[in-house]
Amino acid sequence: MLASCSRSAPQAQVSHTPSAPPTVVTFPGATPDPTSTPDPSHVFVIVLENRSADQVSGSGYIAQLAQQYGVATNYHGVYHPSLPNYLAMTSGSTWGIGDDGWHNLPAGGLGTQLTSAGIDWRAYMEGMNNGCYRNGNGYALKHNPFAYYGGTCPSQVVPFTQFASDMSGAIPRFVWITPDLCHDGHDCGNSTVNAWLSQTVPTILASDAWQDNGVLFITWDEGEDNANSVLTLVIHHDPLHHQSTVAYDHYSLLATIEDSLGVDRLGAAAQATPMTDLMAAVPPAPLRNKT
Repeated sequence: MLASCSRSAPQAQVSHTPSAPPTVVTFPGATPDPTSTPDPSHVFVIVLENRSADQVSGSGYIAQLAQQYGVATNYHGVYHPSLPNYLAMTSGSTWGIGDDGWHNLPAGGLGTQLTSAGIDWRAYMEGMNNGCYRNGNGYALKHNPFAYYGGTCPSQVVPFTQFASDMSGAIPRFVWITPDLCHDGHDCGNSTVNAWLSQTVPTILASDAWQDNGVLFITWDEGEDNANSVLTLVIHHDPLHHQSTVAYDHYSLLATIEDSLGVDRLGAAAQATPMTDLMAAVPPAPLRNKT
C-alpha cells in the first residue's frame, strides 16, 4: 500500500558536466576529533524532507519515538533548498551551493573518509533502479549526496530493495537511508511518513547491530519556518537525556557521526558541537554482593 504513494520524478539523465561551478573548489580538510568517546558498534541515519519541527513533533509514530528516545529540540538546517543540507551532513560544507542542480564536486566526503579508514558503509536509496544519476520511480539525485563527490557513484550506494536482506546478514557499521519522494514527506503527508517509519525503524531496532550499542539518527533536511528548525531524533538504548535544548545543526550531526566512528571531523563539523548529551546512556546499575 505504501508503494502506491510513490511519485516518480521526471526521467532525466544527469550529465557529469556541472551546470555551474561550486563556490568552494577545495575539499574541506579533516580535523582530529577533540574528544574521545566510546564508539557505537553501528550508526544508522534516515533523512526525511521539508518539515519544521512543530509540523512533525506530535505526529503518530514519530511522537512515539520522541517520547521513548532522545530529541534535539533546538536543531536547525543550515540552508535551503535540499542539496546544500545533504552536502553539509556528509562533508561539512555546502560548497557555496544554493540550488538542487548537478555539481561535480572534488572527491571526498564521509563515504570516502570511511572507506579510507577501513569502515564498511552503505547508502540505501529508495526508488533507485536505473543507476545513481537517473531520477525516477521516487528517487531523486539531489537526495543522494554521495554521488556528488568526485563525479562518480560509489559502489556502496545501492537500491533500498537490498535493505531487508542486508539487515539479516552482515550489517555495515554506517548505514544511510534516503526514502523515496513520498516516504520522505517531500510529496506525501505525515501519515505516509509515519507508516513508512513504523515499518523500517523496527527492523533496525531489532537488529543485532543496533542492539549492540548502536544508534539511529532521524532528521529532516530543512524546515519550513523562518528559523529552519527541524526535528532530530537520537535513538539508542537507555538514553540518559530525552530532550536537549542545545543549539545543533547538520554539522553537529556530522561531528557526532564521525566521533562515534572514530574518524576525523570534516569541514565545519570540526567546530560544531556534537550531540554528546543525547548520546549519553544511563549507566548500568552497580552489582551488589549477595549476603
